[in-house]
Amino acid sequence: MLKYRNNAVYIAKSRIDETLAVQATAGKKLLEPFKSFAASNRLPFNILEDHQVTDNDAEVHQHEADLWLCLEGEVIFVCDGEMENPWFKKLPDGSEDRREIKAKSIRGGTTYVLKSGDWLWIPAGVPHQHNTPGTARLVIIKIPNLT
Repeated sequence: MLKYRNNAVYIAKSRIDETLAVQATAGKKLLEPFKSFAASNRLPFNILEDHQVTDNDAEVHQHEADLWLCLEGEVIFVCDGEMENPWFKKLPDGSEDRREIKAKSIRGGTTYVLKSGDWLWIPAGVPHQHNTPGTARLVIIKIPNLT
């Protein structure tokens, strides 16, 4: 059985509303104040903002799946297909994290356009990449690979 903490955690809609009220800024980031709340409660999910991000690397997580919920905006995902010129993610000490593969692009993938209310499930081991010319805010839920 997976156990993230000893107690249930209640998340009021007002906490999400407070996070979504933050002004969008260029780049890709986890949004505060939810980021700190999620970290302090060891939650396996967060709220991500992409604002004018058109160069996210493609990636494959060998150890976890991603479940995405689009809260606001529109985001373009490319999933499946083949990673072009892949490399392993580098850790702060310079060693390779062989659980995560990166690439600049995916060849032959399927494109999905997520809008508010849309969900996307990406199993562990599946190449994926997302970009947006505008602003998108998404819930990202990390689910350990149980196989």
